[in-house]
Amino acid sequence: MPQNALVITLPDGSQREFDAPVTVMAVAEAIGPGLAKATLAGRVDGELVDASYLINNDTELAIITARDEDALELMRHDAAHVMAQAVQELYPGTQVTLGPAIENGFYYDFARDEKFVPEDLEKIEARMHEIVKRDLAIEREVWDRETAIKTFAELGEDYKVQIIEQNIPEGVEISVYRQGDWFDVCRGPHLPSTGKLGKGFKLMKLAGAYWRGDSNNEMLQRIYGTAWADKKQLKHYLHQLEEAEKRDHRKLAKKLGLFHTQEEAPGMVFWHDKGWRIYLEVQNYIRNKLRRHGYEEIHTPQIVDRSLWEKSGHWDKFGDMMFTTHSENRDFAVKPMNCPCHIQVFNQGLKSYRDLPLRMAEFGSCHRNEPSGTLHGLMRVRNFVQDDAHIFCTEDQLQDEVSAFIDLVYEVYADFGFSEILVALSTRPEQRVGDDAAWDKAEKALELALDNKGLDWKLQPGEGAFYGPKIEFVLKDCLGRQWQCGTMQVDFSMPGRLDAQYVAEDDTRKVPVMLHRAILGSVERFIGILIEEHEGKFPLWLAPVQAVVMNITDKQASFAQKAHDFLVEQGFKVELDLRNEKIGFKIREHTIQRVPYMLVIGDRELETHTVAVRTRGGEDLGAMSLADLASRFSAEIVGRGRTAL
Repeated sequence: MPQNALVITLPDGSQREFDAPVTVMAVAEAIGPGLAKATLAGRVDGELVDASYLINNDTELAIITARDEDALELMRHDAAHVMAQAVQELYPGTQVTLGPAIENGFYYDFARDEKFVPEDLEKIEARMHEIVKRDLAIEREVWDRETAIKTFAELGEDYKVQIIEQNIPEGVEISVYRQGDWFDVCRGPHLPSTGKLGKGFKLMKLAGAYWRGDSNNEMLQRIYGTAWADKKQLKHYLHQLEEAEKRDHRKLAKKLGLFHTQEEAPGMVFWHDKGWRIYLEVQNYIRNKLRRHGYEEIHTPQIVDRSLWEKSGHWDKFGDMMFTTHSENRDFAVKPMNCPCHIQVFNQGLKSYRDLPLRMAEFGSCHRNEPSGTLHGLMRVRNFVQDDAHIFCTEDQLQDEVSAFIDLVYEVYADFGFSEILVALSTRPEQRVGDDAAWDKAEKALELALDNKGLDWKLQPGEGAFYGPKIEFVLKDCLGRQWQCGTMQVDFSMPGRLDAQYVAEDDTRKVPVMLHRAILGSVERFIGILIEEHEGKFPLWLAPVQAVVMNITDKQASFAQKAHDFLVEQGFKVELDLRNEKIGFKIREHTIQRVPYMLVIGDRELETHTVAVRTRGGEDLGAMSLADLASRFSAEIVGRGRTAL
């Protein structure tokens, strides 16, 4: 090896030597023309860089192609730049402000006197495709701060001047990316040319956005888009959006009469009869599970003196999110969470180590003052109920309790029809309570529990709660969307802050470990997920109406009533439809309402004391006796829809 050779180590462990500094693209060319053509960027010692980045020292290099996850963020960032160029070509005088890549896409905020209209999106998108066809080289330039300010000021780009003046100190050089005649201040990195962007992008919608997100500033116009590696992925994403639109729980709730919200109670839910039936079914299911797993169910106050929240640490952390009230010279808060109240129950009467583990569960109604702009049906509300529980245990019991909870989580999710669960371990945030030794112990305990279960999990540094690390359980639905629901948090801090103690085996007083855990998270949100997962076509055990008995003529009305009453007495949620309407009309109406079974009685069924059974999917199951039908329903309910019938 030459004495001054530059050594590049690739991900497979192989090495390449160069006599002088070399760009990422040059390394790709040295490996082969096919790789060079596919190269979009590089990752040098873990940092994402342009393909033109010059490597001066021995380094580890990963070459980024369209197959890599990093490529999508690059494409989305480039799509934002191409969109901004298209807008300024089509509408001279428009100022560009900020344009980042975001989840599934990108946006740019524009300052323009005239309002964009939906038809403009078609023109802008067409011009973007033209710019991609031009295959303009994307090149990084370094400007001094004064030159940048002068250049953008001369172009009338007042917002760019503000960005530079407010965010870049004097004497610091500025990174500028140029594609053809268009350029913008940007940290990068970017693709080698606009042609690498391909055709997998689409502009989606217009929105308003305040400059810097401050309502005291000017209102800008935001254009959102989505970008993917190719047209096939774009098509798949757009199809997913169409499916999500069809499954929107707010629209289905209105169609099926489940719940509504209104401006007089923002972020609060008005449950209708059918929706409340689902709610109670979910709640009672969890209640029965917890009782079988050794939990006590308690209920604590909604409004608690401010002093408790200050002592627990919640007032400093969540004070802005709390609804507060005042009475008799005292400040109170409507509880945003249940844990401090559960410790108050634990503190009633001195506990012994023989009383542990003590598992306390509550369907605790919580209120949080979420910003109005974030409220979204059942998914983001201000009043919600948690299937909350806290386990008070010794350190020796911690592993067994976490392990048992993991088993319970998977059991519950399977019953609700979710089989793909993602797991993450979230560790200490910057803002936290407790010393590092306690955090070390808590994080290691959760990591050990996950490893002992043989679960695949990812690390999320800094994402833990302020009082302890947590395991997060994320459901993947039928559209591939991810929903974080279950949590298990280890807390060595709050019990001591709120004076929780137990008498240990050696007669000393010790502070218990407190495990915060939930399976569904918010019951409201979980029901929203269920509505969208099933598109309102709930499995029999969750359906608010499991079957409808209907007659063809008045002659069968009496037997229809008896059939209905029999099934109701068996505990099934059955309705009766004796309206003087054609049977086809009745079947269609109840099918639209997603009722699992239609039970039709005509002359033949009247003679044989049976019902003709039809599913909402249109399957004709033939005539059944009421006893056989009840057996079928029972088996399907017990099996949560998974039992072979």
